[in-house]
Amino acid sequence: MGDTLMSADAIFREAAAERRVKRVPLSHLSIELGHLYMEDFVQGPERLRELFRRVVPWTAAARQTCADSLPGKRPRISTCFLVDDYFTRFRSPAAVVPDVLELARESGLEIDYLARESGCAKADGVPLARLVEGRIVPDPPPDTNGARPPMTESGWLSNGQRSPVSGSPEAMGSVMKWHPPVQNAANRHSVFVDIELWDEGRGGRTWSCSFLAAVWQLLRLGMLRNEGEPVAVPQPWTEEWPDDWDELPAVIKVNPTAAPFSAYATMSVLSSRFLPIEIGVRTILSQVWPDQDVIRQLRESAERDGVRLPANLVDRLSYAFT
Repeated sequence: MGDTLMSADAIFREAAAERRVKRVPLSHLSIELGHLYMEDFVQGPERLRELFRRVVPWTAAARQTCADSLPGKRPRISTCFLVDDYFTRFRSPAAVVPDVLELARESGLEIDYLARESGCAKADGVPLARLVEGRIVPDPPPDTNGARPPMTESGWLSNGQRSPVSGSPEAMGSVMKWHPPVQNAANRHSVFVDIELWDEGRGGRTWSCSFLAAVWQLLRLGMLRNEGEPVAVPQPWTEEWPDDWDELPAVIKVNPTAAPFSAYATMSVLSSRFLPIEIGVRTILSQVWPDQDVIRQLRESAERDGVRLPANLVDRLSYAFT
């Protein structure tokens, strides 16, 4: 009694307060010059020339539109090209990549970044598709009763209320009547879509094209992090092209002077056969809950750059279907 009581103040911090999220450099616009699948490559060089010729005017228009939106500034614009090495392994990088780069240049196009579709599933040991799956918050329709399994079990994601499942009614029970599917945010009439995100087989899970394309768009928008670290960071490649696709980084920087890979907005010039896939992409992205620290970083960067950044991810995507 009478002695001075000394106490130490304990400081408590939430783990989230210590979290550090690294920034990624950003262009104003990322232009996708196309996807390469086996059916295009096997048709020979003339088929690729035709595809690139169709892309040229749309690329020029996208560049001009971006420049017009930034008066007095020099727009940062990068280009990218996606090769399917996930669903089919056709030929080798040594046989494919030099032809793609050269034929693009013949058409007046410069590919800055070349990406592998399998890198959208997993890159540098990080399961990117699983990361995105964990950020999906399905939009439940009104009066949902749990009759269908959740997205995490079924692998299906919709934008509204599905039609009821018909079956044998229970004894003394009423017959379930059919009713049409309904889009959650319908504009007078519904446009209902139901997207398969993956299927399971003896070899494990196979992600759908729409889901991998959604991951691809998130990478291009600079949205993905793993424990605060950027993922699928573009890597330069100065060696001979290998015989195995797995020897290449997920995203390869083939133009040393290119603007940053990720951007505030993306523009994709694609064959019209990709239209259903991109409808799936937009449905998926409309139900992805992005990392709020990344969102904050992008807003700060956009404000410094004088860029209007739409709140919704899907509003940062644009297309030209040839």
